[in-house]
Amino acid sequence: MKIVLYGNPTLRVKSAEVDKVDGELRETLDEMVELMRKANGVGLAANQVDIAKRFFVLEVEGNVKKVINPEILESGEEMAEFEEGCLSIPGVFKKVTRPEKIKVKYLDENGEEKIEELTEMWSRAFQHELDHLDGVLFTDRISVLNKRLVAKKLEVLKKDYNKGKIYREDI
Repeated sequence: MKIVLYGNPTLRVKSAEVDKVDGELRETLDEMVELMRKANGVGLAANQVDIAKRFFVLEVEGNVKKVINPEILESGEEMAEFEEGCLSIPGVFKKVTRPEKIKVKYLDENGEEKIEELTEMWSRAFQHELDHLDGVLFTDRISVLNKRLVAKKLEVLKKDYNKGKIYREDI
């Protein structure tokens, strides 16, 4: 299992629902947690490992969530701006504004439905990874000025991808 880089078409696909939570999916989720840790990430979505299905993993302060078929039920009115990065877009970090608090629904690795209110890093990471499942990257959510500032870096990453640099090799 490897992390795909910016330019990979799977990063722009709206992922399909998971039909069945089984041992194979749990194994994949466990592998994703290990890969996310090796990459020093907070979250990793299935399409970042070239699987166009609706699941991701998160880890905040040593606590792991394995999230399947997620949805946001409610978003709070308060917005927060925070610097984000992405394991598929190494070296690019910019501020993104997102709802500070969200209410979510998902299945855990045992297929049990969870409904939770998330704040702070949990909220931000959940929204970032859910965006991935919808084919949206954090760079799509940054200001016009910041888009200009990262355009050259993104162009280099895309050229590298087109030359065959498909996966992160530094992990």
